[in-house]
Amino acid sequence: MRYYPINVDLHGQSVLIVGGGKVAARKAKRLLAAGARLTVVAPVLVPALAELAEQGTLRHLERGYRHGDLAGAMLAFAATDDPQLNREVAAEAKERGILADVVDAPAQGAFTTPAVLEQGDLLITVSTGGASPALSRQIVTMIEPLFGPEYAEAVSLLGTVREKLLTEKVRNAYNDPVFAELAALNLPALIKNGQRDVIDQILLKLSATGARPGPDGADKKEPS
Repeated sequence: MRYYPINVDLHGQSVLIVGGGKVAARKAKRLLAAGARLTVVAPVLVPALAELAEQGTLRHLERGYRHGDLAGAMLAFAATDDPQLNREVAAEAKERGILADVVDAPAQGAFTTPAVLEQGDLLITVSTGGASPALSRQIVTMIEPLFGPEYAEAVSLLGTVREKLLTEKVRNAYNDPVFAELAALNLPALIKNGQRDVIDQILLKLSATGARPGPDGADKKEPS
């Protein structure tokens, strides 16, 4: 099945997981990191989930799933070892127009979650459309050595520069070339090699030559 890739803002959004095992724990970790208000429905939780519940990081309904538990949720995850129960969760999600991930039967749900390589705000995802999660994880393991912590710092730096340029030159239509040139630089390599002075010089040059307002007040690109 072909899925549409999308990044979803879950800050403050209600998300429900049915199931308290290892799969549910993996889902919970990333959902909480994304700022979701998480509820887990399960009679028993694995230690990792139980600890989060004790800390008040997530809400635990210490019982089996009941129809109606999905009310108000933005997303739902059916992550039990009972295929019939997972189907019931998927059915309620469909009734309510809620997107659901059915971990043991992707075709029964509305979305799947890919394997993820994460460095700060950099997310690299790998998906096989639910055909082989194991292969997705294997590919992530293969590419992980290529993207170290320097990429997290590079993305943060680019985000800071972008915000500064957009704030100071909000009406400037010529910031796009500056952003493109910044993205083309091998900032991760410079960061990894400790070449901070080179980075500072590049950023000063780009921020100075991006554009300046012309005499009539219109924004114009500075000649190269």
